[in-house]
This record gives sequence, structure tokens and C-alpha cells, in this order.
Amino acid sequence: MSLRGFIFCCLLAISTAQDETNNKLFPEGFMFGAATSSYQIEGAWDEDGKGENIWDRYTHSHPELVVNNDTGDVACDSYHKYKEDVAMLKELGVDFYRFSLSWSRILPTGFVNKVNLPGVTYYKNLIKELKDNGIEPLITMYHWDLPQPLQDIGGWPSEFIIEAFAEYARLCFELFGDDVKYWLTFNEPKQTCLGGYGQGYSAPGITLSGLADYVCTHHLIKAHARAWHIYDQEFRATQQGLVSITIDTMWHEPASDSEEDVVAAETALQFEFGWYANPIYNSDYPEIMKTRIAERSLAEGFNKSRLPSFTDEEIAYISGTFDFMAVNMYTSMLTAATDEVPVGEPSYTYDIGVNSYQPDEWESSSILYFKITPWGIRKLLNWLKETYNDPAIIITENGTPDDGSLDDVKRVRVYRDYLSNVRSAIEDGVNVFGYTAWSLMDNFEWLQGYAGKFGLYHVDFDSINRTRTPKTSAAYYKKVTKTRCLVDTCEE
Repeated sequence: MSLRGFIFCCLLAISTAQDETNNKLFPEGFMFGAATSSYQIEGAWDEDGKGENIWDRYTHSHPELVVNNDTGDVACDSYHKYKEDVAMLKELGVDFYRFSLSWSRILPTGFVNKVNLPGVTYYKNLIKELKDNGIEPLITMYHWDLPQPLQDIGGWPSEFIIEAFAEYARLCFELFGDDVKYWLTFNEPKQTCLGGYGQGYSAPGITLSGLADYVCTHHLIKAHARAWHIYDQEFRATQQGLVSITIDTMWHEPASDSEEDVVAAETALQFEFGWYANPIYNSDYPEIMKTRIAERSLAEGFNKSRLPSFTDEEIAYISGTFDFMAVNMYTSMLTAATDEVPVGEPSYTYDIGVNSYQPDEWESSSILYFKITPWGIRKLLNWLKETYNDPAIIITENGTPDDGSLDDVKRVRVYRDYLSNVRSAIEDGVNVFGYTAWSLMDNFEWLQGYAGKFGLYHVDFDSINRTRTPKTSAAYYKKVTKTRCLVDTCEE
């Protein structure tokens, strides 16, 4: 059996259910936070010199694709209400706030030749408000909202984007880096590339699966590496911060203990997480990706693999461009081996070549594909430890959607059960140093519009004031941040 197969067999020994909540205190220094992103909360979409981004264009051009024709034009109005947001964070007692910068609010054209000072001032004011209240900013530089002018000339599948992002990143470090110790270059590159350019479920809605999504990722990884090296060479000595990238994944549980299903689950994890992580945390794309995509590409009549290749120099330049590992995780899948799909049109799904599904009996949230699987996060964290040489890990998103009720007892249970499994993973020896609740408040949840409600705080989107009201989950999370304990009484 291969090493990876052995790892899977070991992970299978971890129970897929947890009867009791872990009653151990979280370690001293463990960080609790909450998260949002710019397009989802800020509003003021064309105010004070902000440029148009791809989600502005997408929601305005295709309102029928979003529930209730919703847009982020006003959203939570955090551009005007950021002090209320910080007051909520202060009330929660969090150590940090993860938010993203709007590239278009800082650089309306996407290029550094035109800096929008009101946008810069907004983020400087937000950062100051956080610091004045003892809350560390954790900044994501790119959370899906590419400036539309950059998309008009090709977007992420075009090579110019690497240097455009690098220049934007350098400007961010210059403007804000003295007050920021935690940086993320990108949030969920899978959603940017597979969603935006492959399967078309995210802006800009291009459907070139197995082609544009691979090129997009190739450029995004290079852009990440450029930004990391810029920080390392020009800013680290004086600012002394940390830079990484947030990658999202589901846990893939083998559908049985057969060798074929164990391999299928590992293959799915490598295509979903390793696609982005391997070049950065190990070196180069996963071997299973390179092999399968090359074989299917040649069978489809291509002269070479549809998956671009890195040069030896690029592999060396990209490998090691991280200071920690950041992971978004919500749910899990059962994954089984399946018959090979006959060669036809290029497809990322066919390139993977496995069958992933969620059993009906697994508990659902208000959005069907968000099955509630707390056991999966412990298994994932152990897999990350073994696969990527025991990195320091922060969970940068986790949570669940519901119907928006103020008495959100299911969300309380979800946070408790996922955090319980995180605490158990720490006992397993995984180096987890932080956890981020998604989300601070209800917001624009992409194609779900305002129907997808993830917030610790309810937002009244029918009110011009966008009134925020704490939910039951906010009180629970406040207790956790204060006591570092998930139950009434914890052991040291």
C-alpha cells in the first residue's frame, strides 16, 4: 500500500461521529476571529471613486442568476457603518477580523497609475478602528472581485494579470503593512478559477472547463508567489508580518474501505486542494493531476497536456511561498471509484474521474450542498498535517447557513461540534493556531443573494439602516472567545 493509502487507513480510524463535545480548554494563544469580504458587505459600489468589478458587472448584467435578483450594491452598507461592525467584533471578544480589500476601491482601473484616495482612507480608518479596539486585522487582498477593466483585457487566464496583481500587492503592503501582521493573497482560488472560468457558476461566468480554469490557476499561483516574494524581500524586515493564501476544500471520505475508494478519495483531495497547495507547500502540481490530465488530453487530440507546466525555475520560486496554511472548510463528501468517462470534451470533473456525493441521511443546512459534517474537519486537519509536513494552520472560514432566525440554535450546535473536532485535532498533534467564524453578519452570499444567511448577527436588508441584531450564536461565540471552552466547564 502507498504512503497516502496508509494515511487514509489511519484516518479511517477516526470516528465519523462525536458523541460528546470536547471539554478541553483551547490552548493559550489560540486565536478566535470572524470574517467577511468586501463585495459581500461594503456596498457603495460606485461611490467615492470606486471602479466597477466583475461582481458589479455580473449581478447587473445577469440579475436572473442571483436569488431575488439581489446585488451587492448596498449590501450591509459597511462602507458607511464600519464602526458598527467593529463594535460587534469588540462585543464578540474576537482576537482578529478577517476582511478583504476591494481592488477596485483602491485602484479603479486595476492598475497602480490611478490610486483612489477615498478608498485608501476607508481601509486605513477601518484598520485604525480595529487596532484601537484591540483587534488584529487579517487582510485578504483578493476575494473574487477583479476590477472589470482587467477582465475586459483577459482577466486571470491572461499572463499580464500576474504583474498587475504583484503591483497591487506591493501597494497594499506600502499603504497598510505597518499595521497588519497577517496577510492572505487570495481567497479560495478554486472559486475564482474553476467557478469563474471553468464551470461558470461565479463571475465572470465563463464556461471553459478543463482549459481556462487550469490556465487561471497557473497564473494565480504565480501571482501569489510574486506577492509573497515582494513582501519577503521588501517589507518583512520592517513590518514583520506573515503572508499566505486561503484554499478551500471539502473532506473526501472513502465510500468504503476498499483500496479503490481510498485512492479515489485521495485523488479528489489532490484535485480539489492539492491543485493549489502542492506547488506552494510541496512543489509542482500533484502527480495524479499531471498524469490523468496528460493522458486524457492526448486521447482528446491535444498535442500536450491541458494542464500547464511550471519550469524548474518556477517550481523553485513558488515552493515555500507561505508563512502558515489557511483553510476554508464547511462540509464533506463520500467518494468512490467509478468507471472512466469516455473521452470527449475537456472537463475538470472528468479529469478527476471519481464519484463524489453526499448521502441523503446526512444533516442538511438551509442550502442543500452545505451538509453538516463536523467529523470531517478533524479528518481534514490530520490529512493536512501528514500531507504537507505539519504546517501551522488557521481555519479562515467555517460556519453554516440558516433561515435567518435570531434564535439560531442549529448554528450554535454547528460551531460547537466543528470546534470540538478542531480541539480534538489539536490533541491529535495538528498545529492549529486559529479559527474564523463565517460570517460576522448576514451578507450578500453570491448567487444565493440575501437568502443565504451565515451571520452571527442578523442584518435587516429591508431597512435603510441595515440594522444589525445579535443572534443566539453571537452569545455562544462570545462565551467561547472569553472562556476558550465549548461547554459549561472545561478541563485545563
